Amino acid sequence: MNNPIYLRPNVQLEPLVDRWYAWSHMIPPAVSSRNLTERHLKIMDSYINAPQIHANAVKNPRLLGGPFIDYGGKRVDEIVRLRDETKRARHNLIELSADIVDLDALLRANAKGFSLAPLYEKVPSRLRGYVELVYDINNNPTFRIIEQLLYRSDYYDSSAQSLMLSITKGDNRPFVLSTPRLDDEGTVHLSIPFESELIDELFKLRYRPKRRDEINEMFGLDRKQCEVFQSFLTPEPPFKKPSYNGDNVRWRYFGHACVLIETKSLSLLFDPVISYSHQSGVPRYAYEDLPDSIDYVLLTHNHQDHVLFETLLQIRNKVKNIIVPRNVTGSLQDPSMKLMLQRCGFKNVIELSDLETVPIEGGEIIGLPFLGEHADLDVKTKTAYMVRIGKRSLLFAADSCNLEPKLYEHIHRQLGDADILFLGMECDGAPLTWLYGPLLLQRPERRMDESRRLNGSDYEQAMNIVRSFSFQEVYVYAMGQEPWLSYIMSLRTDPEMRPIVESNRLIEECQKLGIIAERLFGRKEAYFE
Repeated sequence: MNNPIYLRPNVQLEPLVDRWYAWSHMIPPAVSSRNLTERHLKIMDSYINAPQIHANAVKNPRLLGGPFIDYGGKRVDEIVRLRDETKRARHNLIELSADIVDLDALLRANAKGFSLAPLYEKVPSRLRGYVELVYDINNNPTFRIIEQLLYRSDYYDSSAQSLMLSITKGDNRPFVLSTPRLDDEGTVHLSIPFESELIDELFKLRYRPKRRDEINEMFGLDRKQCEVFQSFLTPEPPFKKPSYNGDNVRWRYFGHACVLIETKSLSLLFDPVISYSHQSGVPRYAYEDLPDSIDYVLLTHNHQDHVLFETLLQIRNKVKNIIVPRNVTGSLQDPSMKLMLQRCGFKNVIELSDLETVPIEGGEIIGLPFLGEHADLDVKTKTAYMVRIGKRSLLFAADSCNLEPKLYEHIHRQLGDADILFLGMECDGAPLTWLYGPLLLQRPERRMDESRRLNGSDYEQAMNIVRSFSFQEVYVYAMGQEPWLSYIMSLRTDPEMRPIVESNRLIEECQKLGIIAERLFGRKEAYFE
């Protein structure tokens, strides 16, 4: 009964904040306050008042990703309790959200191009000392949030964070961003903040066993939790996959925008979104296919399908360094990724600006400008990466939308040709308010909202990137088509979708030009010198 045991590879982690699935806008205090009041509380009120409307909506594929709770019109009493407890426990964040609105109104009414100094004493009390009032060069007033201070105030409360564990047996997970996670049979809910080293110890159990009594004591499990937790454990050691030890450079595609580059002494992992192991379904690489140590994790931008805490927390024990785009804006729509990750327990977070480099063994990582995909908001926390390794140069352009082809001409003039391109082409993205709605202090007109979208490159824009660098190989990300992405992305798998049509055109044109090209899906492995 007390032999060493392992964590099963298909134990699923859902990181939570006040029982809502945690993504990057749930961590920074000011941003989370707006999502609390303008998203979560409104969704819960709507469900309480009309649960059957939600039940019907989640069955409609056209409404996938909408603000509808997925409990079939049931468990209303539990949602009422969660709403009321949230209001009690997070009253300070609710007040902070209201003060942000009042501050915006204060500036619009009083900041007319003259000195802002007299307005500081009129800043809502809960924001005083946490903001700087500024004009842009056209005398438009706004404010800068001093994020580091907010993280050290009562507005950041890590006790809101917790983990939900369960066994997953397939890819069919409902969309999680609109539904709070209530206790269910077969789940264990652990009140552990994301910065806790207990999370690292938990996922080390996948390859480093402990005795049952050690595990129970480590996590403070009660008797009922112990019974469920036993189903997460196995005496069977994981299949040990050999580390890569080849002389060439190997890259593996893990799905969506996640690519692993390895040499015998170096590993780079881009935008990690990792699937769990299953006995059936689309072939894929999973957590057990990652190396024992990851030298660099590279994050391109602050969207939920590229900064996925569900994956990041599970691999944190392996990661030596994380590279993120530099941010010093303090704007509501553009929180610092570095501060967020540091507060969640990640070490050695490196910020990279445009054309700055990080030296690596046998090459370098270069940060590149990244246009588009943020609905024309002033968001600077986004970067593409050029990796020079071995004899090759690889461009990881993420979801860049090539709004200005001259940009890539300038970059090419500085850096020269590159060999391999990885690019997302979600050119029919969601409107501005789908992701950023809670942060907008003035609601845009519907036509404006529809015109400002989270778009990546279409065929013409992508082809201009290809021509700029004379790529030998071009790979388009699957853009959420893998079945294990549906729970965080609201994309349909329709061959007539514009991103599929446009990426098909790109691939066909590249192949006509003698360029190796394909749209990735599931997994792929390749090598180069």
